[in-house]
Amino acid sequence: MKIGTVIEIKQSEYRVGLTPGSVFDYVKHGHQVYVQSGSGEGSGFSDAEYKQAGAVIMQTAQEVWGNCDMIVKVKEPLTPEYPLMREGQIIYTYLHLAADKELTEELLKRKVKAVAYETIRDAAGGLPLLRPMSEIAGKLSVQVGARCLEKPMGGRGVLLGGAVGVRNGEVAIIGAGVVGTAALKMAVGLGANVTVLDTNIERLTYLDDVFANGIQTLYSTASTIETAIHQADLVIGAVLIPGGAAPKLIKREHLKSMREGAVIVDVAVDQGGCCETTRRTYHDDPTYVIDGIVHYGVANMPGAVSRTSTFALTNATLGPGLKIAAMGLEKAVRADANLMPGINCYGGYLTCKEVASAFDMPFTPPEEIC
Repeated sequence: MKIGTVIEIKQSEYRVGLTPGSVFDYVKHGHQVYVQSGSGEGSGFSDAEYKQAGAVIMQTAQEVWGNCDMIVKVKEPLTPEYPLMREGQIIYTYLHLAADKELTEELLKRKVKAVAYETIRDAAGGLPLLRPMSEIAGKLSVQVGARCLEKPMGGRGVLLGGAVGVRNGEVAIIGAGVVGTAALKMAVGLGANVTVLDTNIERLTYLDDVFANGIQTLYSTASTIETAIHQADLVIGAVLIPGGAAPKLIKREHLKSMREGAVIVDVAVDQGGCCETTRRTYHDDPTYVIDGIVHYGVANMPGAVSRTSTFALTNATLGPGLKIAAMGLEKAVRADANLMPGINCYGGYLTCKEVASAFDMPFTPPEEIC
């Protein structure tokens, strides 16, 4: 199969879909790999490294898209890339379609085979290709949140770890999954007082056991969320509905009861955000203020630590990618049922139930057509 990767054109996105190491593995398995010149610069990889690994270097994205059976990316295709997609081509990347109806319609219109990293499962029902970026985003959420709390950044002027004789900062984490747990570790490590909320009692029990008396766990309801964010200096939105839009758990009216200068970092922004006032921002202008509350809504947070993120991502995506390349998408998903949920669009059909529900569009189970 002909595999390609291109420069990510999303604003302030420095990751790349393939490392020279992953190129080497694709080539070793008999595939041809095409890399747009400059694709790896944001992650510290030169064209020479890709060439040494066996890739063919092409000057333009149009050449790569036009030559390849499968495009391996990091982020969803953007408007300038729509005309480059063609019928039957495999697009293997993060898609987050439940927050992007326009892209969903374009993928259907162009009859591509859209495989989303974030909906591929493992044997335990987890999301192995989403996990590494979720872990990084969770850790970053506390790092950037702590920065946003500084007075020059518009925050309350609170140090999460406090000082001798001074109360530590208060952190509320909504969601105790991969993102929430990573954020929890960072916040506890900084010395903050941490409250984590979730509807999964087993998960809360586990975290309570692991962190003993170091954290507060709360069953997540409208009432406990409102109470927790009222007391918090930093709120981390770590809610995930796999493949679907995030529920709006923090309402606009809640902001008025929060501490002025408090910070909301909504990691769920890729899926529309779990706060009603969340909107997408970018690394070069990451925050805005509504009702005195600082909002951080960067939708590609791991892109800020692009080298770490690229290695972590390609470690996870290489195995399924090699399987798809070796067998073709249809045979691969029949051989490995965990890959089947990754197909979000196929030949003009919408094959992700959560996305179909988000937009009230017809849904076709991928098993029926692949």
